[in-house]
Amino acid sequence: MSSTQKDQHGARSQRSQEADKRQRRKGEKSYSCDECGKSFTQAGSLKTHQLIHSGVKAYSCELCGKSFARAGCLKIHHVVHSGVKSYSCDLCGKSFARAENLKKHRIIHSGFKPYSCDLCGKSFTRAENLKTHQRIHSGFKPYSCELCGKSFAWAGDLKKHQVIHSGFKPYSCELCGKSFAWAGDLKKHQLIHSGFKPYSCVLCGKSFTEAGTLKKHQLIHSGVKPYSCDLCGKAFVESRNLHRHLVTHSGIKAYSCDFCGKTFSEKKYRNRHLRIHTGNDLSYCDQCGKLFTTDAQLQKHMFTHTEERPYKCDLCEKTFKAPHYLKKHQKIHTRK
Repeated sequence: MSSTQKDQHGARSQRSQEADKRQRRKGEKSYSCDECGKSFTQAGSLKTHQLIHSGVKAYSCELCGKSFARAGCLKIHHVVHSGVKSYSCDLCGKSFARAENLKKHRIIHSGFKPYSCDLCGKSFTRAENLKTHQRIHSGFKPYSCELCGKSFAWAGDLKKHQVIHSGFKPYSCELCGKSFAWAGDLKKHQLIHSGFKPYSCVLCGKSFTEAGTLKKHQLIHSGVKPYSCDLCGKAFVESRNLHRHLVTHSGIKAYSCDFCGKTFSEKKYRNRHLRIHTGNDLSYCDQCGKLFTTDAQLQKHMFTHTEERPYKCDLCEKTFKAPHYLKKHQKIHTRK
């Protein structure tokens, strides 16, 4: 390259850099991605972004195997394994490894949900959450379980489901012994024992441990019953109630009487029928329909439906619903 050509190339490069500077000052985004339409102020930023669409993820985490398109993303990811969470929410105390995750989290407390689903009206704080939600309506479930054939819209849900087949439940409740496959499910379950119900219905005052349960409950007051039976037109507030009802049309009667052989579509109907043969010898729970041979067993079972915890440990102040739970707990203090 001659000195004249070098001078011309240098001049063009300088003009290009000056043009980029002007665009950055103006905030113009002249560089657009052909794949997704996202725009950038600099050509270099567009080039970096396009790695996402290429599918090439050359940077892998040695600890968990997760791969990334950029070295910077891998570096940020490494913080997850360090356990350091330097960014805390002032409102709820939840901590995060990255400042941007805290920023996203804070939107939850604002109550601002600008992204709404056109099909069901459900709103979201973030566009990606709306996009994820819309898969529900599409009916597209590309992830199937090889063991039972159940399909899922997301790979994460399939992975979570597969733990069920393993039978591995490493997370146990210290209060009642119930085990769970996931730590999150145990944490959710423990709210039952705490008696803490921060979500209250403004219409009837009933309280709940989870916001989702309150939301389901409020449908009762709205009168909205979105799940209808195609065969008889009967409508239900929840999908599980519709599924239970559909059994009556199927003709399947899985619950039979040991005395006379009569069959029933639901356990509670079979239990009511048994009283004809036994009188008052059998007791059944009027809340869940479970059957017991003695009143003592029924009384013990009824503790599962109450939030009262009248039995307290003298050594550590922990409280329990039933005396047998307290007795089981006290063994912790007597161990040598």
